[in-house]
Amino acid sequence: MAEPEARAVAPAAGGGVADPAPLGLAAFALTTFLLSASNAGWTRGNGAAWLGYALAYGGLIQLLAGMWEFRRNNTFGAVAFSSYGGFWIGLFLYQVFVKSDNAQNDLGWILLAFAIFNLYMLVAATRINLAVTAVFLTLQLTEIVLFIGFFSGSSGTIKTGGVIGIITAIVAWYTSFAGVFNSLGGRQKLPVGEPLMT
Repeated sequence: MAEPEARAVAPAAGGGVADPAPLGLAAFALTTFLLSASNAGWTRGNGAAWLGYALAYGGLIQLLAGMWEFRRNNTFGAVAFSSYGGFWIGLFLYQVFVKSDNAQNDLGWILLAFAIFNLYMLVAATRINLAVTAVFLTLQLTEIVLFIGFFSGSSGTIKTGGVIGIITAIVAWYTSFAGVFNSLGGRQKLPVGEPLMT
C-alpha cells in the first residue's frame, strides 16, 4: 500500500490511468465554493454563477473522475466522485427544470439524503488520510447546517452553511493540490496526514 502522502484520496493500482482524484477534488471544490458564496450572501444579483459549473465541472468532470476511479479499482473514489457528480448534475436539473414554490423544503430533503450518504463516506474516509477525512467532515457539517436552514427557512443558518461550505472548498482544494504536487515526484511532499483508522 502506498504511503498516505503519495495519493490524495486512496491508494490504488494505476493500470495506465493517471490519478483522477485531484481533478475530482478540484471540480468539487470550485463548484462548492461558488454555491457556498451564494448561500453565504457574498455574491451580487441572483447568485447563479455556480449553475453552469454544477453541470459541467462539478457534475460531468466529477462523474468522469469517478469512472476513472472504477478503472483504477478504487471503490471509495469511484463512489465518492460519481455520487457527487450526480449530486451536482441533479441540482442543476432541479434548478433549471423542476424548481417549485416549495424549493427550500425540496433542498432540505436533498441535503438530508446526501448527509446520510456522506456520513458513511466520512467513516470510510478515516481509513485513507487526514486530508480526505477533513474534506468529508467539513462537507458533513455543511450539509447538516444547510438542511436545517432550508427546513426552518432560516436565512442566517443558510448563510452559516455557506461559510462552512467555503471552508469545505478550501480543504478540498488543498487536498487536490497535494495530489497534484505529490504526483510530480521529488523529496518534498505536501502533508495529507495519516489514516485515523486502519
